[in-house]
Amino acid sequence: MNEKEEILAGNIRNFYLDGENALKRRSYNSAASLFFKSLAVLTDWHLLRKEGFIPKSHADRFRLLKKKYKDIYLLLDKDFPAYQDSYNLLLSKEVAEVLKEDVRKLAKKVGFTLD
Repeated sequence: MNEKEEILAGNIRNFYLDGENALKRRSYNSAASLFFKSLAVLTDWHLLRKEGFIPKSHADRFRLLKKKYKDIYLLLDKDFPAYQDSYNLLLSKEVAEVLKEDVRKLAKKVGFTLD
């Protein structure tokens, strides 16, 4: 792994572990936000490895995923509203747990070890 990939890998794991801690504290909005950030950075890690660069924004990331990685796009597109809702709604434990599981699914799919 190159230095940029290692930095992203550390961020993925930190967001994921912080999400787990927030989930244990019943801070479901924080957990959902952190798990989505883990998903987004995991996607960036994957794109860096496959495409050689990291998208500059959510919009760029979504465009590239939709064009070349439809299955990953669909996962992020499904979860993005929960991330947005975490700013102004009260999210449930179930929403946070879905995001957590999606991180695990995507990590397995792209060959990333969370633990």
